[in-house]
This record gives sequence, C-alpha cells and structure tokens, in this order.
Amino acid sequence: MKLLIFIGYSIIVGVIWYLMPSPIFVIAAFIAPAIIVKLTKMPYVICLAFIIFSFFRVHEAFPFLGPLRIPQLLALATLGVLMWHLFVSKEIKCYWTPQLTWFAVFFSLVTVGVVFSSNPAEAIGYFNSIYIKIGVLALAIVWLSKSPKDFLLASRLLLVSGVVIACVALSNKMNGIGLVEGTRVTIGRDIGSILGDPNDLSLVLLFPCGFGLSLFFSTGLSKVERYLAGLSYFLLVSAIIATQSRGGLLGIMVISGYFAWIKVKSKALLISGAAILLPILLVLAGISDRASGGSAEEGIDESAMGRIYAWGAAYRMALANPFTGVGINNFFVNYYFFSAHWDGLNHAVHSTWFGILAETGFLGLSVFIGLLISLLKKLKSTQQRISLLILMSENNVALSKSSLITIQCYSFALFAGFLSFMVSGTFLTQGFTWPFYILMALTIALCQYIESLYLTHNTDIQVYSS
Repeated sequence: MKLLIFIGYSIIVGVIWYLMPSPIFVIAAFIAPAIIVKLTKMPYVICLAFIIFSFFRVHEAFPFLGPLRIPQLLALATLGVLMWHLFVSKEIKCYWTPQLTWFAVFFSLVTVGVVFSSNPAEAIGYFNSIYIKIGVLALAIVWLSKSPKDFLLASRLLLVSGVVIACVALSNKMNGIGLVEGTRVTIGRDIGSILGDPNDLSLVLLFPCGFGLSLFFSTGLSKVERYLAGLSYFLLVSAIIATQSRGGLLGIMVISGYFAWIKVKSKALLISGAAILLPILLVLAGISDRASGGSAEEGIDESAMGRIYAWGAAYRMALANPFTGVGINNFFVNYYFFSAHWDGLNHAVHSTWFGILAETGFLGLSVFIGLLISLLKKLKSTQQRISLLILMSENNVALSKSSLITIQCYSFALFAGFLSFMVSGTFLTQGFTWPFYILMALTIALCQYIESLYLTHNTDIQVYSS
C-alpha cells in the first residue's frame, strides 16, 4: 500500500514538474508529505482549529490574517483528515446515542425546511456555508473526543481563543473603535464581521466563560494555570460588559451563579451576595446609558418593543408553516409579511426559541427542546457517576482522582453552558450557530467516556455501593 502511494505521488509530482517547472514547486513537493503526515496524526486539533476560526472569527479580529485564507485551508485539512481516518486508517470509531438521534431528526427537519423555504437562496446559502459544517464538525468532535486530555485541550483552546477576542474588544473600547450607539463595543464592524454586532460579540465571548471557571476550580491543575484561567474569566466578563448586551449579562449571571451554587456551602450567604452584586454588575455594564434600551426611554423601551414585535412575527410564521417553518435564515426576509408593526425596516428575531420556531415550525422547536432535555438528563446522570468514581479513586489506584476532578469541573462547565444558552437565548439568536452544537458534541463525548469508565469498574462500583 505504501509503495503504491509513493509511486502515485512520484507520478503526480513528475507531471506537475513537466507542466510547471519551478524551484518553489520542488521545495513544496518535499515539504508537503511531511505536513500531510503530521496533519493526519492530529485530527482533533485540526477540527478544533477549524471550529475556533469559524466561531471566534479570529481572522476578522486580526484583518492581516485575511489574505492567508486560514478558514478555507483548515476546512480542506479537516475534510482530508476526517476522510483519511474514517475510510483509510479507520481510527475513528463511530458510535451512536439517543442524543445523536434527536440531533439527526432536527438536522433532517432543517434540511427539509430548506427545500420548502420561502426564500430558497437565503436558506441554501446559510445551510451550505455554515449549518452543514456545524453538523459535520459536531459529529467529528463526538467521535474524536476520547480521553481526559482531549477534554482538557478543548477547554484550553476555547478559553484562549475567547481571551484573544476579549482583548481586542477591550482595546477597541479603550480606543473608541467601532462603537455602536456611542458606547457598545464591536470588532470588525468596518469589514462587515459577525463580531460587528455587539449582541453577537457578547455571544462569542460568553461561550468560553464556563471553561474559564472550570479550569479555575480544577484542583488537579497547577496553581499558575488556575490563576491564569481566573484572569481569563475576568477579561471575558469585562469584554461582555463592554458590549452592554442584556443577553450577555444574563449569561454571566447564570454561569457564575451555577459555579457559586456548587462551590459555596452557605446558600443564604450566596443569595445575599448575589442580591448585592447583581445591581453593581448592571451599573458597571452601563445599560442605562445605551441609546436603545437605556434609561432615556420611558416605559417599555424601543429595544424591548422591537423584540416583542419580532417574536410576534415569529409566532405568525410558525402558524403559517407549522411543520417546516419559513426556512433557515429566512426570518429576516419574511419580517415584513408577518410583523404587526412595520417601521420601514426588517428586523432580526433576537431570540433562540422564537428563531427556531419561525424557521423550523412547531415540530422543529419540539424536537430541539427534546434534544436539549435529553442532553441535560444524560449530563446530570454522568455527573453523578463522576462523583461516585471520585469517591472510589481513594482506594483504587487505577482511577486518577486529579483527572476525575478536572473532568467533573469540565462537566460543570458544560452544564453551565447549557443553562446560559437557555437563559441568554431569550435575547440572543443561537439556534443555528456554533455554541449549542459544540456543547452538544462535547457532552456526548464526555458521557460516552464516563460510561465506558463506569462499565470498566462496574464490579468495583457494585462492591463500593453496597
């Protein structure tokens, strides 16, 4: 097999050299095999790198990276290594779970909705450029995340990526670059970046917050890494505050509150502290200074009314198309036809739940909620198993207590991420973007790993439990 590959590669190099003789090509021909071999040995890193550039938009935060076409190169590398490990080396061991069945059904409904969408061009464009990549990469992360070191690597890379974006956001805030309404920070607004919307930027920054606290509370890690994780969380929160996004602030409160609830023994003290800190957080965020949704607007502010009108339009879209919705990415173009209030502009839905309702119908929303509930129930039972394994590790050298504690904190990060998704999703549109599906993939992989570990020590567990 190796001989055939070598002969085939030599023939290809010879033909290209005959057609385009160049010293640069000779150098590239020698380097390429080494790069390809190296890439095939780290498919998980390649997949994570592609997700990071697709979700965090690092190349848009640093425009000088644009000409390098890094997302496109990572897309090709990801596809290549996945095909290699699936069909040639067969090192990727595929498995299926009930949660993946829920996901497959929802993905199928979205696909059918594309066919019956009111504006096929918009639906097909978004589906092909974003959503199908999310579906493929979610499965890749499920099957490639196999061990504690994989979970730890994902936490670190996602946190570092978030901190990089947070630093750019804070720099823009201090220098008055790309501010919306005079106070709300953005990134890359002048080049049409997704991060140019403060709500979308807060969503990107919110996602790694749970992983920051996870690493901070992981006693199995070094103190230096834990303190750096705590500093990273502080930078992320500061950047979210600079966006003045109410959905982002809700997300911070939920993630911080969840970890505090786990770690603080005195619940009365915790509730009292929260009652004091929440108003301070709102003041620091400067929500009242916003041009929209600030204290200058009496009664129900313009921002809130805009959301109410959008949610009403979403409900009417679902009534008109209960089984397929108007199609993915079709809410905006249908707003005029279904809104009870027209101010001359189409508007975004600004809600995960109403967005899914409008674009996949009542059936799609029901399946999505079923998927979410299934993930939460599975993750909760997995956390109980981790706690039992930690207790067992005291008398079982085959179990690493420090590793299990790190995994436990990692599971807390995932659960906090889902809680944040549910709460902040009231104001942020996340139904067809990366965060939920990354959480889904990492959760399924973690649950599968703990289940295999649990079955391995099943006899010991029965003895220990009795």
